[in-house]
Amino acid sequence: MSLLEAIALLGAACAAGMINAVAGGGTLVTFPVLILFGVPPVIANATSTLSLVVGTAGSLYGFRANIADVRPWFATFIPVSLAGGWLGSFLLTHGRESTFSHLVPYLILFATLLFMVQGIVRRRVAHQVLVGTPHTAARSHVVIAMIFQFFVSVYGGYFGAGIGILMLASLGFLGFTDIHRMNTLKNVIGSLINVVAALWFTASGLINWPIMGVMTVGAVAGYYLGATYSQRLSQQKVRYLITAIGLIITIVMFWKLH
Repeated sequence: MSLLEAIALLGAACAAGMINAVAGGGTLVTFPVLILFGVPPVIANATSTLSLVVGTAGSLYGFRANIADVRPWFATFIPVSLAGGWLGSFLLTHGRESTFSHLVPYLILFATLLFMVQGIVRRRVAHQVLVGTPHTAARSHVVIAMIFQFFVSVYGGYFGAGIGILMLASLGFLGFTDIHRMNTLKNVIGSLINVVAALWFTASGLINWPIMGVMTVGAVAGYYLGATYSQRLSQQKVRYLITAIGLIITIVMFWKLH
């Protein structure tokens, strides 16, 4: 690995960590850079996943003040996320990538549009789920969100770019209104999905360890910076930023696939 490659990978991982801390989609920064340096696609995906999941520690530390507020939701989302994350990583190593990957830009675009209009829809929902207080009257909404989260987790284990947008959209329609709490829960769940995938990829021998080491350093810094400084912005500005990231990811994915 040359010095130029190391600097480029460090910068890409830092940028990816910042993006993931706010909305998700950092893989679309690290993955193309790894491909550019000649890393095979599956190994690039696996190495990127492991480096970013280690870097998640910086994000969770940055959002530590909100952990207690979202902890009651762990039992709802963690089991389905772990199951989906394993299934997605299994499909990557044993299945064909082309069919599923062609659905990705449409999923991200749909989730971004949901996120943009969720405020209007939420005001028309009679029963909302309050943060940290699962409401029995909205149990059907929670079940739907769990099913949706399972499929998001499958995609997360498979490739993962944009799962933050999908999870934020789902949490918004559940009744969450504090964007920073939403980001905290999203990062906890997303990190667990990536942990499962990373463990599977490691066991399958798909990790380029020197590259992973360099990228982990950048990812830790990026996650921490993104988590810390995003909370200094108003919630409206963070929502604008998340919407912009979602649209950019959608454009990039359509361009990559067409």
